[in-house]
Amino acid sequence: MNIRDLAKHLNISIGTVSRALNGRPYVDEATRARVLAAAAQFGYSPNFAGRSLRQGTTGMVAMMLPTSDGVVVADTIFMMVLEGLRRFFIGQKLDLLVLLAEPENADFSYLRRVADRRLVDGVIIADILQDDPRIEYLLGKNLPFVAYGRSRTPGRYAWIDFDIEGATAAAVERLLRRGYDRIALGTLTPGVNYGAIVEETLRAVMARHGLAADPVLYIEASEQGGYAFGEKWLQLSPRPSAVLLASARMAIGFYKRLAEAGLAAARDVAVVAVVEEPNARYLRPQLTHFAVDLQGLGVRLGEALMLEMQDNRRAPVQELFPMRLSLGDSDSGPI
Repeated sequence: MNIRDLAKHLNISIGTVSRALNGRPYVDEATRARVLAAAAQFGYSPNFAGRSLRQGTTGMVAMMLPTSDGVVVADTIFMMVLEGLRRFFIGQKLDLLVLLAEPENADFSYLRRVADRRLVDGVIIADILQDDPRIEYLLGKNLPFVAYGRSRTPGRYAWIDFDIEGATAAAVERLLRRGYDRIALGTLTPGVNYGAIVEETLRAVMARHGLAADPVLYIEASEQGGYAFGEKWLQLSPRPSAVLLASARMAIGFYKRLAEAGLAAARDVAVVAVVEEPNARYLRPQLTHFAVDLQGLGVRLGEALMLEMQDNRRAPVQELFPMRLSLGDSDSGPI
């Protein structure tokens, strides 16, 4: 049934049906109730393609998830952020699409196709690079977007990021207070801004205490990356007595490599992770890390995107999302 059939069935004008279905004024409540009841009875759904042509909108927004040949597509953090986004956009009567970016796609052709064809009204991008060409491109396309993370790319755009500096500084200070003055860092491959922030903050805090940073090992933010980090840590001589991991996902692989070598976190090396990984909660000894309200972050990303879609002339949202220290016993062993 199309809108014309629905109007004919109710014996009212197409305009009245349209206003009732779209929550617009100048329709009395009794008529609106009749229209909605009939639409539900006959399974009427609006023609979004026609509406998009008339209104210049799609009624859809997207989050583009990064993918990698070595990492599962949907890690737990992204799934929880997406749940917050989903709940927020349901309240805005917008559909949320999840788009999977092609791995190692330097020219971000998929994002270009999405933007060029105007398939969505707004988009959230993640895995932000220090110099991110996607940001410059989207600014030129005038497509509302929010960056899940910061970049050094110049321009006026909205972003929301973890308070990585605050969490990293707190982690390093905690280890130093406990007497660990040699800290090996496992961080992301150069280019990803999040990993660069962790490294820069570690070096700055160590320098304030008159100390040099121990080895910085660039790895993938995954269980496999943590295992590879463990292999490299075992080969260091002497081994740093503490380890800071950019992501708690790395701790899963690191714990496994330690166990294979007859070693354990806390007993043989202090371990702290910056960004949480919900699956790492099952590690023993329990991992000291920094927790985030991931669903709340998803809601905040949605709010920031809505503001961009409503009026991009206002000052864009640019904020650090709070992180909370979650104490475990992975850094409580003897020095």
